[in-house]
Amino acid sequence: MSYRFVTIDDRAALLDDDDGWHDLAEVGNGRFGPDPMEALADLGGLREVAATLDPRSASGSLAEARAAGRVGPPVPRPTNCFAVGLNYAAHIEETSVAPPANPLVFTKFPTCLVGPDADVVLESATADWEVELVVVIGVGGRHIPADEVWSRVAGLMVGQDISDRALQFSATPPHFDLGKSRDTYGPTGPALVSVDRVGDPDDLELRCEVNGNVRQHGRSSSMIFDVPFLVAYLSDILTLRTGDLIFTGTPAGVGRVTGDALAPGDVITSTIEGLGTLVNRCV
Repeated sequence: MSYRFVTIDDRAALLDDDDGWHDLAEVGNGRFGPDPMEALADLGGLREVAATLDPRSASGSLAEARAAGRVGPPVPRPTNCFAVGLNYAAHIEETSVAPPANPLVFTKFPTCLVGPDADVVLESATADWEVELVVVIGVGGRHIPADEVWSRVAGLMVGQDISDRALQFSATPPHFDLGKSRDTYGPTGPALVSVDRVGDPDDLELRCEVNGNVRQHGRSSSMIFDVPFLVAYLSDILTLRTGDLIFTGTPAGVGRVTGDALAPGDVITSTIEGLGTLVNRCV
């Protein structure tokens, strides 16, 4: 049974097929508490509870909860939040850099994570957009074979890797970690979607609009290093833990190339096929 996992008022919840939300602690028959991070350690339990939702009355609609600002990041406190740079050929071409021989991995500090409708608080005049597919580790460990990766992923979600370009390139080598980790610079959600709920997890459409204008449009099948490779690569270096995030890179169309940047009042709309949409206003 597939599932869509969300946080409402900082509590774990599941969505039914009509986008109604159900508090996990209330519908879980004592198997779950309210903590989203604890819930992710029992993916089998999430599937079992999700299968019981249809006859139940939802606590509310996801749309109403989003409008009220009650929906947070589906994975609010990961141990690790990795990100991958230069992982789409067209993005490499537009930035005029050499393709990496190995994944360019950096840390996006977890304190930057916010929900699907959170405001992005701009701290400079050089903030940029980057829509990304985010992978959430379910069953972690070391030395995970590439052909086992999809069975060990808790789910997928939409992410925005907001980037302060001036801060990012204020040092040599660049501060990828700091430039992409200001508070609110990591919108994610709206839900963590189990892999079996999307069609082909290796080929999903990504789109980013700023004020209704399409700035990025690509497919995850264009990644240089795909999800199985990235998870296997990272797990050969360190232990992956349940709830760890991997921002997998962004397609072409970033503002840095054209000299554009986000400004107060701008609205970033980020969509990935089968996963949903983030709507984040810049303030």
